[in-house]
Amino acid sequence: MSDIDAFQRECAANIAAQGRDAELSRLSREWIARSATYKYVYNWRWCGLPIIQLPPDVLVTQEIIWEVRPTLVVETGVARGGSLVFSASLLAMLDAAEATRRTPATTPRRVIGIDIDIRPHNRAAIEAHPFAAMIRLLEGSSIDPRIVADVRSAVRSDDRVLVVLDSNHTHDHVLAELEAYAGLVTPGSYCIVQDTGIDKAADGAFPDRPWGRGNSPLSAVAAWLPRHPEFTVDWSIDHKLQISSSPGGYLRRTA
Repeated sequence: MSDIDAFQRECAANIAAQGRDAELSRLSREWIARSATYKYVYNWRWCGLPIIQLPPDVLVTQEIIWEVRPTLVVETGVARGGSLVFSASLLAMLDAAEATRRTPATTPRRVIGIDIDIRPHNRAAIEAHPFAAMIRLLEGSSIDPRIVADVRSAVRSDDRVLVVLDSNHTHDHVLAELEAYAGLVTPGSYCIVQDTGIDKAADGAFPDRPWGRGNSPLSAVAAWLPRHPEFTVDWSIDHKLQISSSPGGYLRRTA
């Protein structure tokens, strides 16, 4: 066995062991809850713009993008733009890597970001960013039939599509997003449903929000997934992460 294979096998064993460690999972949830009182996720930037995600989720999404090599990333929820810039920067990295190998993608890589309210200062920051040329912004509800139709019309026959759902976190909204966008995901790629951890938070943790336990992205996934056997939760990602805003939200399309 080569050193590389041995290292990969060791990592896989470590990840599996983490997944069986109930105390580690409990401590991870406790840390997430405590850090949330300081709005920890607000503290991070990607290429200059706030990304508003836990760093382990950012890193594992990078791993997914490098593995899947998408040509189109569809994201619902724009906020301050860091996540869109993150995706665009990784797509640009893929382009650069493939150029050195002389195997460029046949379809130009790009990101579509959808939000019901793209505030002028956030739009200006995104449009002034060096990766702006790879980003298209759509303002409107992600479940508005006109927005859905616009996104679907942008998908090309040879696209490899990755979807990230991170807008309104209520059960009904996320369920409608899954119905609208998960079907665009290419086999082998992912639909990442963010902030499923809402369902694991304490009662009353979101007093000023319409979502909470039982009315969350995770409850939407639980309702949607049994009717879509072409998708499965990639539990190996949960076992690796431990600290994540999106447990049970990394959905891989297998067929």
